[in-house]
Amino acid sequence: MTRTGLVLGAGGILGGAWMAAGLAALADRLDRPLGELDLILGTSAGSVFGAALRCGMSVDELLLHQRGVPPAEIAPDLDTGDLPDMRTIERESGDGLPPIPLPWMGSPRLVATAVTHPWRVNPVVAASGLLPAGRGRMGSLIRMVAALQTRLGITTDGWVPGAPLWVVAVDYDSGARTVFGRAGGPPSTVGEAVLASCSIPGWFTPQVIGGRRYVDGGVASSTSLGLLAGPDAPDLDEVYVLAPLASHAYDRPVDPLSGVERGVRHVLTRWLDAEVAAVRARGTRVTVLTPGPADLHAMGFNLMNPRRRERVLETAMATTADALDAALDEGRRAA
Repeated sequence: MTRTGLVLGAGGILGGAWMAAGLAALADRLDRPLGELDLILGTSAGSVFGAALRCGMSVDELLLHQRGVPPAEIAPDLDTGDLPDMRTIERESGDGLPPIPLPWMGSPRLVATAVTHPWRVNPVVAASGLLPAGRGRMGSLIRMVAALQTRLGITTDGWVPGAPLWVVAVDYDSGARTVFGRAGGPPSTVGEAVLASCSIPGWFTPQVIGGRRYVDGGVASSTSLGLLAGPDAPDLDEVYVLAPLASHAYDRPVDPLSGVERGVRHVLTRWLDAEVAAVRARGTRVTVLTPGPADLHAMGFNLMNPRRRERVLETAMATTADALDAALDEGRRAA
């Protein structure tokens, strides 16, 4: 059987809505459920979807959750008292705006390390340490994952059974990228790891695991795909990448904030392209799905804006199938 990996990138609330539609398109084109693939690698918002799939949530259930259907109707077999709806998650995320941060630097130790040993720390990671300390909290994510895990059972170390689930975060004091669920990674429950991977610096309080503080894995890479290019990477025949923060075709926004967002997106796309090339150099076929012009227009500039979620989801339901077919063709040509 073909060994297949699924990489789900960062993207906030709106990137998650787009990703749900992308997963629906991908599920129609693979020969087994997405939750049963040989590796799922999730970063930030992608870690939420990766954990949900590994815990037995179907793509149809993910779509219902994105559309605001009450948990009791989505998963009547679970104790839905601890399964939050989308509105709860959005409210804890700040409804599109971060809570007023605390009046001090987020990670003086990270900044000090970057100053004294600049070659050790990714410059973007180092810059995140300068942000004020975030105050937001998302306990609903831990509750959601814990409720979902009851479907498949929980291993003695708090993880999910079966094929690997990797969840990426960044150590907020050392700047090191950390992969929970990978051999040699720090012990953690899936819920704790997901919350760490989603803790945007300056927005959310870092997640403490084993006495270490962790923040959003997207600070180091929008998809973490480069992890599959290293010498200790798993042997995969093909990898599918859903990258909400990258794009290979753009709209033409008129407002300046969207223009700034598109500029940042250009840079992130170039970085992703380099990671794709490195994985392909190992002989792995890589298919990359990114938002197109219609998706970007629906998203606007603030990917944490919940008021655009349904619009983004429905737009992506109309665009991702054709975009995925084009990406599959490109991936075959590059193989």
